[in-house]
Amino acid sequence: MPHHRLVLQPTTLFLRIFFLLLSLPSPISTFLYQSHHLQHSAKSLVYHSSRRHSRSLIQRQLLNKINDFMFSGMRHNPKPTTEVGDVTVSISDAFDGGNIKFIGTRPNELDPKNTTDVILHIKPDRYTELEKIGHMQYFCFRATVSGLKKPHKVKYCIENAEATSYPEAWFGTTVCYSSNMGDVDSWYRNQDTHYTDGQLCWEHQHVKNGAVFFCYFPPFSYSRHLDLVSRCTQFANVESLGQSLEGREIECISVGSGKSVCWIIHRQHPGETMAEHYAEGLLTKLLGLDNKGKVGEDVQNILTKYTFYVVPCMCPDGAVRGHLRTNACGANLNREWATKRFYQAPTKERSPEVKAVLDKMDSTGCDIFLDIHGDEELPFNFISGAEKTPNWDKRMESLHGAFVAAYCRASDDMQQKIGYPAPPTTADAEKYLNVATNQIATRFNCLAMTLEMPFKDCLTKRDPSRGWSPARARALGAAVLSPLEYVHPYLRDKTEFWRNLPPEDDYVDTTDDYEAELRAAQEFVPLMKSKRYYSDVHEIHPSKQVQ
Repeated sequence: MPHHRLVLQPTTLFLRIFFLLLSLPSPISTFLYQSHHLQHSAKSLVYHSSRRHSRSLIQRQLLNKINDFMFSGMRHNPKPTTEVGDVTVSISDAFDGGNIKFIGTRPNELDPKNTTDVILHIKPDRYTELEKIGHMQYFCFRATVSGLKKPHKVKYCIENAEATSYPEAWFGTTVCYSSNMGDVDSWYRNQDTHYTDGQLCWEHQHVKNGAVFFCYFPPFSYSRHLDLVSRCTQFANVESLGQSLEGREIECISVGSGKSVCWIIHRQHPGETMAEHYAEGLLTKLLGLDNKGKVGEDVQNILTKYTFYVVPCMCPDGAVRGHLRTNACGANLNREWATKRFYQAPTKERSPEVKAVLDKMDSTGCDIFLDIHGDEELPFNFISGAEKTPNWDKRMESLHGAFVAAYCRASDDMQQKIGYPAPPTTADAEKYLNVATNQIATRFNCLAMTLEMPFKDCLTKRDPSRGWSPARARALGAAVLSPLEYVHPYLRDKTEFWRNLPPEDDYVDTTDDYEAELRAAQEFVPLMKSKRYYSDVHEIHPSKQVQ
């Protein structure tokens, strides 16, 4: 394997010394903060009451900025190509949504002559100050093989899989692969994927020269996002609610003439790409994008009852960067919906995406809210509610139960038994009023829910070769109109309407313990018994801190 060497120019050496000095708690950092050219970088972090804490935050942000500058031309590996005999394997994440770092190669222990091990690392998101972690889990990269004269096997190993945000989630994961990233329905699952000794590994037989893409879940590129928004413009009102930190528009598609207001947002966590595939399915159904704007009577009817506001991508910067959970500056948008103690949110400086949407919601009101996500660990589609929040009562519980039951009737990919357990007390729920679903339920006294889709195969309807896929996510998005129609009469009903609902609409307490389902399928997957609610890393690993 060629030696990987990075030569630093004198200017870069100077900046590295500067970078080191800046990390020290000295008057230098204070002076730099006050300088005109660095003020803007620091603004987004002046939200702590403690001057000492503020200074450390400013230093961290400045270090991030300088690091970006120093390595702006070296975001990817300086020489990510390795030669194995006559065969060359080149690894790249230099594309929209890419994320991987090439570490090196090693001889395969079992078959060193015919198999090459390629060692990789997932790159972390920007450091998240509120959660004290650099999230990472999502990956997407291109492997190009050249000089191939006969089929050659490559074993890909993500060496730092154990250090990711949700290492438990690797059990049962199957990596996605495709030779045509432009075709979102061309992805298959590598069923050889296994998580052993803290590494996620899989083998791929390269039968001809060319590129193969590998990822955690099939991407939804920014160009596809722009195309989706453009197609919606013909049949709905499309507006920008504001811009992201890097200047990308936060588009909102609105349609319908009904008095009830429905907000559906997607992809707060950029690595949860299935959320935007879901948005595409929803918008295609709602606007007739696949039929020149013509929609059926069911859609025409629901458009007279609701006015829809749909945000297909809340975090475009993180999506382009290949992040798992954060925007360009490291903010986890689903923790930016309200101030939490000293941490003010949302702000234009750190979370303009959330602020723009919340400001618009305040002007329109909200009668029902859905936040679309993906869950790394649970192999099911499920809906999590605003249980135990201040406004949670029999009305809310009944609306939630009826909606989930109606969704299950509309799609056999939805189920109501497995999901996040509800917080045990109101005090526990109130700690998370900065989460979108909880904040909207409390702010508007409305039914608010988080819909989660799996990264893995969906155990309610298995498809090992494809797993949970973009096509099924689109279908689930289209199916949501049925439960929205079903609960519409009750959204603001002040009577005890639940007395007239059928028993199958009853609220169901969810559990994350799906061992019974696995035993029935004669499978075993290690489970985490202390499953968090709200996907909080520190509820799972109190001491976890990824730098």
